[in-house]
Amino acid sequence: MTNREAEEILERIHEALDAAARALEPYTAGAIEPEFKSAGDPVTEADRAVNAALHKSLLRPGEGWLSEESADNFSRLRSQYVWIVDPLDGTREFVAGIPEWCVSIGWTVNGKAFAGGILNPTTGERFMGSSQTGLTCNGKTAEATATSSLDGALILASRSEVNRGEWEQFKGGVYTVQPMGSVAYKLARVAAGLADATWTLTPKHEWDVAAGVALVEAGNGEAREPRGGPLAFNRESPLLPGLMACGPHLGEAIGRLIAFPASAA
Repeated sequence: MTNREAEEILERIHEALDAAARALEPYTAGAIEPEFKSAGDPVTEADRAVNAALHKSLLRPGEGWLSEESADNFSRLRSQYVWIVDPLDGTREFVAGIPEWCVSIGWTVNGKAFAGGILNPTTGERFMGSSQTGLTCNGKTAEATATSSLDGALILASRSEVNRGEWEQFKGGVYTVQPMGSVAYKLARVAAGLADATWTLTPKHEWDVAAGVALVEAGNGEAREPRGGPLAFNRESPLLPGLMACGPHLGEAIGRLIAFPASAA
């Protein structure tokens, strides 16, 4: 894609995030009753309202659509361009009134995360970027950190995973682990250099991470599967085997750590 085409996609994402923010206005984080899906995950009227706003704002003829809150339409598999969105990533935090949830919009081209936009309405942070144009945070140029050592690094971990004990194997390291909600928000913060890395060994859906992966790569960072494989999107099964994300020089150190977690302590 040309720079102009990338800028047009980012403008569409920007407008869609504005539409999402308007759709959220009737709802108050921490003061909304959730329902629960069959797998036990919460969902609210706000999730559905934002999903409708994003679908209306973004989708054009010939483009595919994959969203946590839409029934999957496998016609997307025939599309070169696919929107992969999570209307409200971090619904548990939204329900609890914890400001670690966001609206996440990813644009993929032939299975690659090309552009993304993530908005945290509570904090006012807006992360935008593409592999063609770079990354911005609230309109200012940003990029991933250049650190090459885990010594003193800030690692963002899933609050749910920490609560379940899945990060016990990473205790005692030379880095700081900060639990946080919303994998998309964690990825955005890593992309913009507000943290050094994040990873999860728990499978995640494409809508959880597509936008964040696009932002990490736009910020000159690295995002891949935990065992080193590339992340591919718009697959028939949208479940990924986890991921790691970091700046351009930290991947090797993290790879050693998460490949042999028993030796991390």
